[in-house]
Amino acid sequence: MQMQTLSSGTAQLATRVYEPAITAQASVVIGGAMGVRQDFYSAFAAWLSGQGFRVTTFDYRGSGESLPDTPDGSLRGYKADLLDWVSDYEAVIDAAKAALPQEPLYLLGHSLGAQLPGLLKNQHKVDGLVSIASGSGYWRDNAPQLKRMVLYFWYVLVPLATRLFGYFPGRKLKKVGDLPAGVVLQWRKWCLDPLYSVGAEGERARLSYAHATFPVLALSITDDELMTWRGTQHLINLYTGTHRRFERIAPADAGVNRIGHFGFFRQQFSHNLWPHMVQGIERMRLAAAQPTACVTGTTA
Repeated sequence: MQMQTLSSGTAQLATRVYEPAITAQASVVIGGAMGVRQDFYSAFAAWLSGQGFRVTTFDYRGSGESLPDTPDGSLRGYKADLLDWVSDYEAVIDAAKAALPQEPLYLLGHSLGAQLPGLLKNQHKVDGLVSIASGSGYWRDNAPQLKRMVLYFWYVLVPLATRLFGYFPGRKLKKVGDLPAGVVLQWRKWCLDPLYSVGAEGERARLSYAHATFPVLALSITDDELMTWRGTQHLINLYTGTHRRFERIAPADAGVNRIGHFGFFRQQFSHNLWPHMVQGIERMRLAAAQPTACVTGTTA
């Protein structure tokens, strides 16, 4: 694994590149969930490189190791929003494609990481997206246990804490993680709109999702405590111009009692769920040549 710094506009992004021991068959860029550091995906990324993929992880600006260049890395007053994070995603994709220009490039998006690709300006460099535990963040699509407190979160906690601290102090509050003010307030706007990002950002965003041509495989976790099946369908069906496949994964499919929103990336699944995901990437070469379709299914 190599740690690298990458420029995205005026921001410096911390990235990690996992090179395979053999000639790489493709690139994979892992887009992380909101408030989740890239090292959370390190075991999965290392395993994936062992399967012959060149893997890149990164922290969005203002998060993880991509903190502002100040003595304490403080986010107070730091300017960044979700569209800046889209630009960060684009910069990482550009670098990964430049490193392996003749091979396909796939995105593996966890939660937010599968929401942002619809807004990319360099979608033509992407050959497929695997969405894991992702969906619309619209509050009415949230899982029941989350829905019970989410209106307090959006209407009270986020506005007050962000105004008081100049950023969202998620670590102190044990909610999501520290986030730049612009990120959390824009995310709030998305989550309060029935059409999520395309409703909040308007026609340009809707067309951006619709113009994506890379195939999408959505892996929905049945015991996800944050994302619902309905929310997953709402998000993935924004990608109207391409082949979409949905699969539901239940804990019993992996021989466990729980997977949840974050569990897919636990190393215990390196013998079942992770290889199944790789099979999905392999199928994408064929899916890209198929007519636009929406297919539901379950794990093998």
